[in-house]
Amino acid sequence: MDLDFEQCYRTIETRDARFDGCFILAVRTTGIYCRPSCPAVKPKRQNVSFYPSAAAAQRGGYRACMRCRPDASPGSPDWDVRADLVGRALRLIGDGVVDRDGVPGLARRLGYTERHLNRLLTTELGAGPLALARAQRARTARTLIENTDLGLGEIAFAAGFGSIRQFNDTIREVYAVAPSHLRRDQRASGPGGLRLKLPYREPFDAKGMFDFLVGHAVAGVESTEGTYSRSLRLPHGTGRVELEPADGHVLATLTLADLRDLAPAVARCRRLLDLDADPAAVDAVLAADPVLAGSVRDNPGIRIPRAVDGFEVAVRAIVGQQISVAAACGVAAKLVRDGLFPDAPALLELPDEAFSMPVKRRETLRALAQAVVDGDVDLEPGADRDAAERALLAIPGIGPWTAGYVALRALGAPDVLLDTDLVIRRTAERLGITDLPTHAERWRPWRSYAMLHLWRLSWTTQ
Repeated sequence: MDLDFEQCYRTIETRDARFDGCFILAVRTTGIYCRPSCPAVKPKRQNVSFYPSAAAAQRGGYRACMRCRPDASPGSPDWDVRADLVGRALRLIGDGVVDRDGVPGLARRLGYTERHLNRLLTTELGAGPLALARAQRARTARTLIENTDLGLGEIAFAAGFGSIRQFNDTIREVYAVAPSHLRRDQRASGPGGLRLKLPYREPFDAKGMFDFLVGHAVAGVESTEGTYSRSLRLPHGTGRVELEPADGHVLATLTLADLRDLAPAVARCRRLLDLDADPAAVDAVLAADPVLAGSVRDNPGIRIPRAVDGFEVAVRAIVGQQISVAAACGVAAKLVRDGLFPDAPALLELPDEAFSMPVKRRETLRALAQAVVDGDVDLEPGADRDAAERALLAIPGIGPWTAGYVALRALGAPDVLLDTDLVIRRTAERLGITDLPTHAERWRPWRSYAMLHLWRLSWTTQ
């Protein structure tokens, strides 16, 4: 990945926090790497290098800045929305696939050879899958060291390291201190679980996001008493998270059955809230259209309510066909077992009476679950979005609206146009849009976000 030196240098001169996570600044005279907005550095041009990822900077021999904490910045918005192989690989690495299945497992999931995958990631990000996973393990370890009272040996294996020596060596290389040195600050964990700050880029329409989640909450899985919380089905066990918006971040309180699930739990919470988006880029495109300019002004930083589980969103989309949101939530709640939304195998085991819906819709759900079990439909973070949509459309009972809605929320596709959605069509007509598909061309590549604005405007144009 080529980084324009002049553009990056101008960014660090202005300390523009919008670019935190987009690239890494490394200073040769100090041997440290920082986020672009770091207040501690005023480097000369000849002493500066720029890297596309923290892993690449670490590979270059740099250690993380202890002041700006570049490993705690929001993720890159480019890789968050890209649907190509690199974007898919990064989402799977973030979900812990390399830690669980190694690089061979990652390559199998993506359908490419290890060699090709390593070459492509190194070209684009300056580091291969092992180095990227190693950087993530270091971040996870630091989080556990600073926020729990666990022993360092427990933390090493919970973060995914294969040995204590590997853990110690990595922490020293990345942070230039021993693991015990990171524990000098007080821990923030308590009876309520592990408390973490999930940063985002300003602006963030927190009210709109949490209003949506509360309005679509399914009893038994989600709770809206005080703060929004929900259960999580994770690779090594179950968990629960409470999410609360704060200044510059979302406070997440995690309770995990297995601490090895910390990294995937954080990745899924960030994905749910669309925290790695670039709101400035989205708002600039949509505000250029006079039809949406007012909504963008009134609702800056609108985000897509995504998902912690793609299969769950797909099921809820099918359940919600042709009924109200409240009714759909009530029907979905009857599928819940032991505080968890059923995964595909569990749904196939449910008796007919658990499906409070027409027979054809029940059979559509079972067909979807069987397709996921058989591997014909992939709704995981690293899924090929186009292939997933085609596979969904091949299932009887799933049409373009449902497939598009799943792509928008479960797969994080940023450019979905739901032109068959009745509410969106009526809102567009009230706004004077007579040909929605043609008009929506000006919203590319952020039509998914435009759909959120139209849904929001449906309440104010009636």
